[in-house]
Amino acid sequence: MADPDVAPHSPAVARGKSVWLRYAIDGAPAVAFLAVLLATRDFRLATWFVVGGSALALAAGLIIERRLAPLPAVTGAMALVFGGLSLALHRADILQMKMTIVDGLLGAALFGGLLLKKNPLKAILGGAFHLPDRAWGVLAIRYGVFWWACAAANEVVRRTQTAEFWAVFRVVVLVIAVLFAAAQVPFLIKHGQKPQEVKTPEPPDPGF
Repeated sequence: MADPDVAPHSPAVARGKSVWLRYAIDGAPAVAFLAVLLATRDFRLATWFVVGGSALALAAGLIIERRLAPLPAVTGAMALVFGGLSLALHRADILQMKMTIVDGLLGAALFGGLLLKKNPLKAILGGAFHLPDRAWGVLAIRYGVFWWACAAANEVVRRTQTAEFWAVFRVVVLVIAVLFAAAQVPFLIKHGQKPQEVKTPEPPDPGF
């Protein structure tokens, strides 16, 4: 049943639709990669779809939100870099290592920042949420653990499984990342200084 206090064309509803649209756009390169790989068994051809799709996702995100959100911008740019290197050097493993390297570095940046009494996650998401420093610390630990878990899982999968299995795993991680972000909403509402403005935070893995 629809919330009677939220008009169907209200800004809140519009923001919600744009968020889910951006999730779909950001996840499209991974889905395209999987579909092409399963259809052709050609990793190089599928990588071209990652590179092209990531470029289009960055452009679409800029058009939809009129800005480049930090995490999608980083992951999209890294997909272009690792995908381009994979194509240029004819090495499939370079693209597969992207999650291990990028997620590992992101997790290290968060934990390193906490040790230095800084919080990079607050710098990235601070404009969207109003939280006390302790809550930011908890959120940073959660994101850091998620990134390191993904990096470790990716390294195991890419070394032990087929390219097709890895591609399926990559899409599954994107879904888990969205669910992880949605699971943080109760925490944000509980600790937020403006709980009425809480929205789903940026997924820790917003793109390929």
